[in-house]
Amino acid sequence: MAKGIHFSSERAKGSFVPVNCGGIPENLLESEFFGHVKGSFTGADRNKTGLFEDACQGTIFLDEIGELPLSLQVKLLRVLQEGEIRQVGSSKTKKVNARVIAATAKNLEDEIARGNFREDLFYRINVMPIKLPPLRDRVQDISLLCKHFLKRFNKSLGKDVMSISSDAMAILLKHQWPGNVRELENIVERGVILSETEKFMPECLPNELVAGIKNDFYDGDSLKKSQKILEKRMIIRALEKTQGNRTHAARRLEISHPSLLSKIKAYGIK
Repeated sequence: MAKGIHFSSERAKGSFVPVNCGGIPENLLESEFFGHVKGSFTGADRNKTGLFEDACQGTIFLDEIGELPLSLQVKLLRVLQEGEIRQVGSSKTKKVNARVIAATAKNLEDEIARGNFREDLFYRINVMPIKLPPLRDRVQDISLLCKHFLKRFNKSLGKDVMSISSDAMAILLKHQWPGNVRELENIVERGVILSETEKFMPECLPNELVAGIKNDFYDGDSLKKSQKILEKRMIIRALEKTQGNRTHAARRLEISHPSLLSKIKAYGIK
């Protein structure tokens, strides 16, 4: 999302500088953000520009901003208010012009109540909030993301997996995705590695993912019961593929519209 904002804006010609705020040692944070001058501390054998200066005329993306220590939050607030930085070991300030996009998985209002995040900084960065729902709440994105990841991993791994089977996709659509998009990305990469055909099959999915999906298949001997279960699953699949359009679903299933409505009611499909 941050990249989308940057590259579709007037700042697209500038740099996009992503920063994992929780991945930089605390004693190096100020130097990384604002730069330092030679000799300002042990090991500073040359001048170094900071990430804010690198992002000048572009965008700096502060991922997991809730991980920043309070000592740096004060200095970040000054940068946002004054539009200037001071390198470690320098007495001079420099003007910077960078768009700041911040992201967090934490509830910053709760962090304020606990004393872990400055309230004034929160209100300074909370200008245009964008709430991204978890992947389980935007199931319609899963197939699009899978196509994107297939293309990327085919190229990087030298494979030619063209699509994901309907059975594998059904499992992906039912998974709760506690790891969100990163979890989906890893699973698609694994599937591309393991796939021996042009189609990503269920056996390429992790065992725990398949085991976590309720299996509605009937293992008895009644043809009538198994036929009903299969028919219900096919109707649900057709409705999913047509975004709930019953006319188009009936056409895919090659049955009449009234017949489909009757079966939807009989099977209790919502």
